[in-house]
Amino acid sequence: MPVSNSSAVCDPLTTRKPGKSWTTWSPLFPPFAEDKRSIPQPKASKVAWTNSSQLLTRTTARLLLLTCRYLWYLRLLPLWMDLPKELHSYCAPIALEFCKLLRKVVNEDSLYAWCRSTLSVLLESVSSSMGLMRAKVKGFTVPEIFPFFNELVSHLSEELDSSLYSTTSEGPSSSHFREFVAFLNPLKSAIIEQVESRIPISIDYHPLYRDEIRNLHIIFDKLLHQMKNCLIRVEESLVARGSNGDEFVHSGWSLYLSILKELNGISKLYQGAEEKFWMVLRNMKASLCALIIRFSRRDDDNQWLLEHKDVTDFESRRHLVMMMFPEVKDDYEELHEMLIDRSQLLAESFEYIARVDSESLHAGLFMEFKNEEATGPGVLREWFLLVCQAIFNPENALFLPCAYDRRRFFPNPASRMDPLHLEYFSFAGRVIALALMHKVQVGIVFDRVFFLQLAGMDISLEDIREADPCLYSSCKKVLEMDAEFIDSDALGLTFVREVEELGSRRVVELCAGGKSIVVNSRNRQEYVNLLIRDRFSTSTSEQVDYFSQGFGHILSNSRLQKIFFQSLELEDLDRMLYGSESPICVDDWKAHTEYNGYKESDPQITWFWEIVREMSADQRKQLLFFWTSVKYLPVEGFRCLASRLYIYKTSEPYDYLPSSHTCFYRICFPPYPSVGEMRKRLNVITQEHIRCSFGTW
Repeated sequence: MPVSNSSAVCDPLTTRKPGKSWTTWSPLFPPFAEDKRSIPQPKASKVAWTNSSQLLTRTTARLLLLTCRYLWYLRLLPLWMDLPKELHSYCAPIALEFCKLLRKVVNEDSLYAWCRSTLSVLLESVSSSMGLMRAKVKGFTVPEIFPFFNELVSHLSEELDSSLYSTTSEGPSSSHFREFVAFLNPLKSAIIEQVESRIPISIDYHPLYRDEIRNLHIIFDKLLHQMKNCLIRVEESLVARGSNGDEFVHSGWSLYLSILKELNGISKLYQGAEEKFWMVLRNMKASLCALIIRFSRRDDDNQWLLEHKDVTDFESRRHLVMMMFPEVKDDYEELHEMLIDRSQLLAESFEYIARVDSESLHAGLFMEFKNEEATGPGVLREWFLLVCQAIFNPENALFLPCAYDRRRFFPNPASRMDPLHLEYFSFAGRVIALALMHKVQVGIVFDRVFFLQLAGMDISLEDIREADPCLYSSCKKVLEMDAEFIDSDALGLTFVREVEELGSRRVVELCAGGKSIVVNSRNRQEYVNLLIRDRFSTSTSEQVDYFSQGFGHILSNSRLQKIFFQSLELEDLDRMLYGSESPICVDDWKAHTEYNGYKESDPQITWFWEIVREMSADQRKQLLFFWTSVKYLPVEGFRCLASRLYIYKTSEPYDYLPSSHTCFYRICFPPYPSVGEMRKRLNVITQEHIRCSFGTW
């Protein structure tokens, strides 16, 4: 019934005195701290009794607002969130009714915003566990929750505009974005459930929720247009300030990637929307890559970006896949310690790496060679180089080099001669993953066939060109031969393959009854496909599987193993494992070197760089290796090393050789009296047999 000013509202703690206004509170019931505006007061009923139901609804909403403020003050409302998750489905409809009633009275009031946020959390909990439209969640429909979603879209839209035109803007609010996602996900689920198999939806299609489906498409178009403008702004900033460094970035852009991810999800619902979305990102590739490198984090879901390599570049792809590894720790107490004899390098490394639980390798490694004082990152870099050389040495029969590119390797089908060969392939996978995790270039790269196998992809004839040029040439000839000639059986080919192992030959059927199936013009493509599959998939499937398992052991989640390789181009992995193939640039080297005890103008420093310029490419590599334990530079050059390089002045006699502290990228030498004396000493340390055991901690 209507409530007049003359009636008192009873409360268990306090009672309003007659004549007092609705905004007068007792000491036990103070005004809401965040919003001191007067609460709308119900007026005495001057309407006909036929309108009493409308008045009752308005009055109920006002009383609800009053009660909610009281509950907020007593901190009872937050108790909803302390309930067990299984009860959230029962609380969500109640929260929805609160929000619907409050929205009629006060829009964007602090309490209303809090209730909407609470509803979003409950919705997120319910929809993630059982789906919004299930029978257990009663009273929910898309039209009921769409107005709240629309409000959040308006907030995000305003905040995107703010970040676009103001360099001081904080950009989209994380709380508004979180609520936006919480309402969006159940909306998408409900729409998908309604339209069933008609995804992507045509706008002309008229199912239930057609207004909401059309409005969501309009929202997608609007937000995508805004995001395009934001990416243009990022690109303008890139051009103005340069792509190097982080100066061009401001915090207002931090949620751009997250918003794009949600727009990608919406685009999958509508015909033509997904193509439109990815076209925008392809045109804004530079901006997107800059945002990936600056703002993507390990705990983000980056799968949507990894599936589209055409909108990323090498640096952004590398950044995304490197986050699949655990973060290397600086705490030496957590590192896996290794003490290895150089003369037993491969066997002892196998025991330290293959025989331990993979979790113990996730924090990082601490490396020391027996009977040598040097320890730390420099020694670890050297160990990676040496152990990879041993693993991929053809004499150990695990891998074979490609005929025309001896840097590239693929598994040896004859490796089974060693009973431990599969364990060694798992060990090899762990070592390569650890080298990538520690960002060490090891001078080893994979053949395309091996790379495709690791990515779980099919192998074509063109893919085997480097791995087996003879087989490639033979297959090409079979496919290009005159049909009449091959049908004459002049070649005498059947569906078999001859295999040579340990000096003996055997015949393998490519399919059931292959010995009796003659190759002709109609089945020759199938013959070539089966031949390639047997040669490169069947014969090495176990080796590849064990390598993959070992690699996956080092990732934060072993299930990401195939995704890691699918997310890269072969050339990307080459650059990550091998590093730069360009000769070392002396000017770049010099630009990233500092001095301690020397000045750049000292004659010893002038002589030093003159001698380095005179060195062969191999001698420069040996000098860099002696100095830093880095033999293969990153593709970006010296700027991507862990630190700058240093030349230190020492007080040793002139007949002393230079020494190095590889962990700190330091080379140390006395002030030699002449350029000839310095050249003689540097020639000694740039010989091939000189190792980092010259270095000290």
